[in-house]
Amino acid sequence: MPKLTKTYIDKAQAPASNYAMHWDDSVKGYGLRVTAKGKKVFVAMGRVSGKAVCYTLGPYGELTEYEAREKARKVLQAMRDGIDPREVKKQQEEARRLEEIAQVTLREVADAYMGRPGKLKDSSKKEIERHVSVTFKEWEHKPITSITEDMCRQRYGEILTKGTTGKGTGSPAQGNQSFSVLRALIHYAGRRYKKADGTPLIINNPVGALKDDWQELMPRNTRIPESKIGAVWYALEQWRETAYTRDALASIDLIMFLILTGARSGEAMPLTWDRVNLEEGWFHLPDTKNKNPVWMPLSTQAVELLETRQRVKGSPFVFTTWSKSGHITSPRDMMKKVSAIAGLHLTPHDLRRTFTTFGVAKCGIDPLKIELLTNHVPKGVTAKHYLETNHLQYLKPEVQRMADWITGEAKIAEAMAKGDNVVALRA
Repeated sequence: MPKLTKTYIDKAQAPASNYAMHWDDSVKGYGLRVTAKGKKVFVAMGRVSGKAVCYTLGPYGELTEYEAREKARKVLQAMRDGIDPREVKKQQEEARRLEEIAQVTLREVADAYMGRPGKLKDSSKKEIERHVSVTFKEWEHKPITSITEDMCRQRYGEILTKGTTGKGTGSPAQGNQSFSVLRALIHYAGRRYKKADGTPLIINNPVGALKDDWQELMPRNTRIPESKIGAVWYALEQWRETAYTRDALASIDLIMFLILTGARSGEAMPLTWDRVNLEEGWFHLPDTKNKNPVWMPLSTQAVELLETRQRVKGSPFVFTTWSKSGHITSPRDMMKKVSAIAGLHLTPHDLRRTFTTFGVAKCGIDPLKIELLTNHVPKGVTAKHYLETNHLQYLKPEVQRMADWITGEAKIAEAMAKGDNVVALRA
């Protein structure tokens, strides 16, 4: 057998097929493998616990003959000592991999979580982005594995007392929401990044340490009071007659639409005309929060509201404004006026609660039908698998009943405002 020198290796010819082995005459078990394509690789052949082991040292070019020979001596000695170099290499590679994934930052995890196609709505991504870049700004570019239970307790306490920016009043709701987001991201990181044996990189989610500190928030049930629903509707009708800007009219009409339909404001604001059929009396929401596309019925009052909407040439949106998006994004100012009439602070979502509450309490609509009309897919087996939960035009009598009740209350409010219910008493 020849000695594997640089000159010998350079002259070694590729075989016609498969590969040819060239063994060194001075280091037993050290050799060169030459493939039919001319690739030259150094190897070490020995036994570990009686089993033959062929270990690849590395390709010629990356290793010199001297480096390969020295490496072969060490590897072959390890084999004689009962150490399998393949297992050592596997452990080293796993250690490097774990070291790399241990450096994955909160930002990288959030981007991967939000980047999953078809998993999250834009509004959800916006909330996650806000918390990652604002609420957890100090942690954004740190390894997610470096977030500890103590860090979570401290930050949660800060939000409870000073808000997410640290400059305001305490906000338990924001504290709960932000750490719910963080908990989901860490759970995702645990599933995505795993050790060689399949166990998650992060086993214990540090957000779990907040269990004893977690603020239990009372569910919100704010809505337009029954005694004020007529006054609110009557006021909206009056404001609609005198509105002189596109944005103001869009705000008024959106609020009236939400009261009549119980729709989510985020799904109603970008509504386009191609998803509205006024002749048949329905509107279509293809991209909903619960991923259940629906065709919702319209009452005659809602149809009239949309029929009298000013259509803007070139705009596909029903509630067109001058905003960058082309449609209304928040009826904030008009909601302040509505709140003043109602006597309490209201949000667009409170109009959805108004529809739900009075639909059941005043109009006698079955709660299951209210669930369908607000696009909450029922969870019972019969309702989930046998009821029609997409095309809901068959519930038009229910939305008509609700609309008639609202306008009836508005007529009473109008009469009171005009003094029609005042009777002069004889002296």
